[in-house]
Amino acid sequence: MDEELAPVDFQRFWRRLQQLGLNAYESRSYLVLLGHPRFKALELAARAHVPRQKIYEVLDSLVEKGFAQVVQERTKLFSAVEPSLAIAGYLSRQRAALEQELADHGRTGAALTGELTALYSEGQGGRGTLDYLRIVSEPAQTAAEYRRMLANVQTDYLEFSRPPYAVDPLKEQMVKQAAANGVRCRLLIEAARIDEEHRQRLADYAAVGVEVRVADSLPMKLAVFDGARGLVALLDPVITKPAWTTVVFEHEGMGEAMQGLFEVHWRKGGALSAGITTGGT
Repeated sequence: MDEELAPVDFQRFWRRLQQLGLNAYESRSYLVLLGHPRFKALELAARAHVPRQKIYEVLDSLVEKGFAQVVQERTKLFSAVEPSLAIAGYLSRQRAALEQELADHGRTGAALTGELTALYSEGQGGRGTLDYLRIVSEPAQTAAEYRRMLANVQTDYLEFSRPPYAVDPLKEQMVKQAAANGVRCRLLIEAARIDEEHRQRLADYAAVGVEVRVADSLPMKLAVFDGARGLVALLDPVITKPAWTTVVFEHEGMGEAMQGLFEVHWRKGGALSAGITTGGT
């Protein structure tokens, strides 16, 4: 162990370097290198308590990660790279590698989605008795279903809007696009949930023809598209932490019933204050 670091400091830095991404041998070797101008490989192995047969592998990795550098004299020596350069450079390379990996996964996922969707469609040729109802508990899947239906709406879109949101309709440009395409868009929002930021967005929506009303309270989260398909999200009454479970439906009877429920609350709703004019039935 490096005598320039107290044992408690050595252990603390050793663990934090591992959290950063170095392994135990690499972390220990870098800490020892920091306290000396240069070391031969086998000298470092003894000081850092790294097995002799592992030290060259450890040093090669430290050099590759930017934490050590080779000082070539009559024999090869190793020294530490200054921490602000080593850590910043390492994190920058890690970030670039992660972004590249995510981009690669995105391209692979997009291609795979198309291929597997075709396979799924073939496999769903014989529809089951409840294929028009699906349960979704993952917010990302709920958001994907919502955007899929919103992208395909033709005549009418209505929503009970209350947080927490899988997709906040007031941040969704597709709502404005649907209104611009002639779709009648109506949002009924709980009054207590409207802050100043949302109030301004509602003004923007009203300007492009989206109708907005407010209600004292709403029984659920609901979105209905063309009166035939949509999503109903209910708060789970069993678990203590609030969580929503979504029923995705494609059924004209259920769509008609949900639209009827919406109309009841819509008629009870009031116009948003602060000079925002909303439409209504």
